[in-house]
Amino acid sequence: MGRLVPAVTRALDILELFLDGDGILSAPEITRRLGLPRTTVHELVTTLAARSYLVPVPGQPGRYRLGVRTYQLGSRYAEQLDLAAEGQQVARSVAETCDETVHVAILEGADVIYIAKVDSTHAVRMVSAAGRRLPAHCTSVGKMLLASLPPDELDARLPGPGDEPLRAMTENSITSPQELREALAEIRGRGVAVERRESNPDVSCVAAPVRDGTGKVVAALSISVPMIRWSEERRAELENLAVEGAAELSVRLGHRGAA
Repeated sequence: MGRLVPAVTRALDILELFLDGDGILSAPEITRRLGLPRTTVHELVTTLAARSYLVPVPGQPGRYRLGVRTYQLGSRYAEQLDLAAEGQQVARSVAETCDETVHVAILEGADVIYIAKVDSTHAVRMVSAAGRRLPAHCTSVGKMLLASLPPDELDARLPGPGDEPLRAMTENSITSPQELREALAEIRGRGVAVERRESNPDVSCVAAPVRDGTGKVVAALSISVPMIRWSEERRAELENLAVEGAAELSVRLGHRGAA
């Protein structure tokens, strides 16, 4: 690895300061927060402004915000993101930690589609495949994604009063729309979803939400465990790991800040 260039490091430190707060700073504030010499900060800010990485704030002399060049770079990065590819990498890392099957899925209508999957190395493991489609209400990823929808979108995807019951995949599947809405409210409050033998009688799962750069939930990451290795203690451990994995994938998609 080559030597880090101090001037470049300092310039990047300055730009990253604008990610916090209201995104507006003055040179004295930058000097104070980074502990750099005033002259150095002035030269770096002047250079960044000349290249449109920073721009003066109208009506606020001496104060700056991020410029259009940072937006252009961010947009180009976003164009190159591949949710499936990034999800596969994160799923692999999570699976290596827990040695259980890990999925990343998206919502399409009232179903989920698995876009990434990494298997457990155990002889007994969940049998599934990327590209598989399942009813969202029967899976932890699906319930997590449904719980993240705005009320009007959720209403459009779920049966209304008097409609047919939801499809069951096992005897544990939720078939009552009202019961599902109650479960989704609980998931919304906890921030994680649990499926106990609802899509497969021999498997339970946990899932956490994945967000993009706007903060919108665009996918969910789940960990699936055969019942022979499932326990409430294990569930709590896997919930934390799913949340960490989903947060890592969210960062890769440009998300920052509290969910």
